[in-house]
Amino acid sequence: MKLSDIVFKKVVRFMEIFLVFIFALLVLDVLWQVFSRYILNTSFSWTEELARFSLIWLSILGAAYLNARREHLSMDFLYRKFSDATKKKVSILIEILIFLFALIVMVIGGVNLVYTTLHLEQLSGTLRIPLGYIYAILPFSGFLIMCFSIYHIPKIYKNQITD
Repeated sequence: MKLSDIVFKKVVRFMEIFLVFIFALLVLDVLWQVFSRYILNTSFSWTEELARFSLIWLSILGAAYLNARREHLSMDFLYRKFSDATKKKVSILIEILIFLFALIVMVIGGVNLVYTTLHLEQLSGTLRIPLGYIYAILPFSGFLIMCFSIYHIPKIYKNQITD
């Protein structure tokens, strides 16, 4: 097994564990919020903000995870009608477009967003966390998506990945 395959599998496994942790944190937070509202007749404002931030991280990092597994949402009605050679070319083109999107929007745009919010010292309302730390998941996930695209392109070219 090649080093790139080993690193890929370890990164994907770590992402699975981390996503499960974030989801468990989100579930516990929302359960505590419901419990405190209906049983204790009080509301903690930080639970809503923690749930929002957890959902942001879960969604964006989950998109990177699905990209790694090549299970992202796609409309393949037309794609299924292509010949195998055309499917290979289209798959490579799709990976290149995903790479460019992740680079331009997620990494470059995300780094700009993180820098701006950290520079302006913007804090979240109740948790008082610098918003740049919350938004840091955007360029991080974009970087992972770029790495996964680079990993997938030679595999598609060598017919080691099929759709």
